[in-house]
Amino acid sequence: MQYFQAVQKGKQIAGKSQMKMFEAAGFGMLTLTTKKVGGDFQPVGEEDFTAVIESAEGTVAIIVDKDGFTKAQSKALEKEEALAIYKKLVDSGMPEYPGKEIQIWSETRPTIQNEISG
Repeated sequence: MQYFQAVQKGKQIAGKSQMKMFEAAGFGMLTLTTKKVGGDFQPVGEEDFTAVIESAEGTVAIIVDKDGFTKAQSKALEKEEALAIYKKLVDSGMPEYPGKEIQIWSETRPTIQNEISG
């Protein structure tokens, strides 16, 4: 698939995820629309999984595809607020992302929704 085609299809897919984040959080930012697999650009996947990550600005609830590429995110929040959004997404039927790391922009970040606060 050509890059331009991957971007166009990815925008449609990620836009749907962004709306789900908006419904759960009152805000949803589009993140990635494409991913590189085997040297080829592809649109992000149709499937939605949710997780929580730490960013430089705070804790963020995210929606990713099956490969862990982030499609939408909340604002940076306090950890409890991000976990509440994550829980809303799970309660709405969205599965938890089973992987330990996700890809956001050009960075890999660990998921933290299962950390036990102590």
